[in-house]
Amino acid sequence: MLQQQGYVVGADIGGTSLRLALANMDGQVLGKWKASTEGIRDPHVVVRLIQEGVDDLLQQSSIPRSLLRAVAAGAPGVTNVDEGVVIATSYLMGWRDVPFRALLEAKLGVPVAVDNDVNVAAIAESRIGVARGVRDFVFVALGTGIGAGIVLNGQIFHGMSWSAGEIGYLLVPGTPVTPVETGEPGALESIVGGEGIKAQWRSVWRKDLTQHPRELVATQVFDYALAGDALARQVLDKSAQTLAYALYNLAIVLNCPLFVLGGTVGMHPALWTATRDILSRRDKRVQPDLLRSTLGSDAQVNGAIHLAIETANSRVLMS
Repeated sequence: MLQQQGYVVGADIGGTSLRLALANMDGQVLGKWKASTEGIRDPHVVVRLIQEGVDDLLQQSSIPRSLLRAVAAGAPGVTNVDEGVVIATSYLMGWRDVPFRALLEAKLGVPVAVDNDVNVAAIAESRIGVARGVRDFVFVALGTGIGAGIVLNGQIFHGMSWSAGEIGYLLVPGTPVTPVETGEPGALESIVGGEGIKAQWRSVWRKDLTQHPRELVATQVFDYALAGDALARQVLDKSAQTLAYALYNLAIVLNCPLFVLGGTVGMHPALWTATRDILSRRDKRVQPDLLRSTLGSDAQVNGAIHLAIETANSRVLMS
């Protein structure tokens, strides 16, 4: 019966957009909703947008509010999962110590779970993605920046201060060593994050070396590299080499059998192929499989759905 089933909402909070999805307790998506967060830094405004999206989704599906059992959100930053506090987000949002779970629960009146957005995406990969059935793996999201969701023994590993997986701050050969504050782009991020790749292209660009414009996004640079542009290939090779260093170091420490590349930049076939080729020349004993996500941009919101289902079920067991 409808009353026995219940529903959940998963939210993917980004620096430029907010995406919600309504699902049943089996994880089947019944509706989607999207809004812009461009220029929004106030978490109370994001909470209000989520409330509007939840109400709209329930109304579209003719589901009474009483059947909403839980909501989960992926936030772009270090998150204390136990307390539901977003400790720090990227420079795009600038949040510091925001009690996001408490704000959402007060507004929505249902149990809420909050985690880092890359961790949430890793949950989706482990449930319905290419890592399904794999107990130990690392999901690497490479978009504007770079971060990792580390899954050990089937569970997200958060670390002692909730910042496990903040690999954008890794120091590997060729990256800058100047200390940076939490929330600012890190050393690895400055080279292989989307913004870092754009900066690489601008730094080497010369009119006599390429027919392509100086202002390109990372995926365009990689497209031109595949098409044979030598300068774009130079940027691709440096990006792949730097990313391969980072993944190899992680593979040595964690000895996981699988790494999954996600995000708009990470899923580009040129970066994936070049990075995999470099890794293949390293020590075979610690060489993991490197696969691309099959969920793409839906990984975060799908992971949030599964986190919301777990939250709803755990509250039932506790009651």
